[in-house]
Amino acid sequence: MRKIYLIRHAMPDIPLGERWCIGGETDIPLGKLGRLQAALLPFISELQGADKVFCSTLIRARETALPLCPEPIAVEGLEEQRMGAWDGLPFTEIMRRFPELYAARENDSTLLPDGAETEEAVRKRMQAALLQCLRQSTGDIAVVSHKSAIASITGQRKKLGYTSASTLEADGETLTIREIGKLCKPNLDDNVCLALLKAAGADGDLIDHCEAVAALADELCEVLAGKGIALNAELIHCAALLHDLARAEKDHAALGAVWLKELGYPKIAEIVRQHHDPDTTELNEAAVVYIADKAVRGSERVPVAERFDRSLSKCKAPEALAAHERRRRTAETIQNEINRLCGEAILQ
Repeated sequence: MRKIYLIRHAMPDIPLGERWCIGGETDIPLGKLGRLQAALLPFISELQGADKVFCSTLIRARETALPLCPEPIAVEGLEEQRMGAWDGLPFTEIMRRFPELYAARENDSTLLPDGAETEEAVRKRMQAALLQCLRQSTGDIAVVSHKSAIASITGQRKKLGYTSASTLEADGETLTIREIGKLCKPNLDDNVCLALLKAAGADGDLIDHCEAVAALADELCEVLAGKGIALNAELIHCAALLHDLARAEKDHAALGAVWLKELGYPKIAEIVRQHHDPDTTELNEAAVVYIADKAVRGSERVPVAERFDRSLSKCKAPEALAAHERRRRTAETIQNEINRLCGEAILQ
């Protein structure tokens, strides 16, 4: 019995938190979060055994498939449902321009805007396209498609989040649903973290910095454990590796946390959120990552005070100077507490 892993594409380039009607007539690439979502797919054990990887002809599906296979096979018929007059519009605009139809569709999804494709038409072409994928392969396959297209086969939409995987079994031309909308969230390790950093656009220097911060954080965690301070070493290590995930973006600590939470790693996200400005001076996982980051410039370890002296010149406004001084005092408090517990100046 062969398996089809039917994967919804990653998040396209639309504002996070907004809802858009991105149908089969709207061809847009993945956004920054979408590239991170797609980067996780090669670490899902079921997908690693796929004989071939197929995708729809739309760019967001192809870009989702690329981490799984450098040359995914595009197959016509796997595209999203065409939504006619609504295609490519934000739902705020749809509600303004088509209020009656929008309200009516809440209770009857068969009601469609002008020019839209029927659900039955989507189901028929999806069925034919999946059978074509099977004929072009011999083992299990991965197929990257779209929410409404996948729902036409599974009969369910609610579980179909971005990069979720539904499993079908194929017996000849008979397709049987075995699982719907499994979240693709691998356990974080160094390889997964490195893939996320690269997907976010990190260059070699930034990766070296993240690895150096993680190495120091590991050492601090081990020393503290020997002094009876039990912290979550795995959380600290992964958060240190990923603390600058959004380094190229404005408010990178906050945005990195948002991305990681969306990816399904809320505990890592919370530490990353605080790596630039901790909520407290309490000696916890966030404090270890914070002080490790402040003791590394580039990939070299430096005195914490030196890092703050260098960054002071960037602060011009009174608010920035006050925030800089607050963060310096926080770093000094954490550094002094670690040195006190260790009985030596482990941090300079």
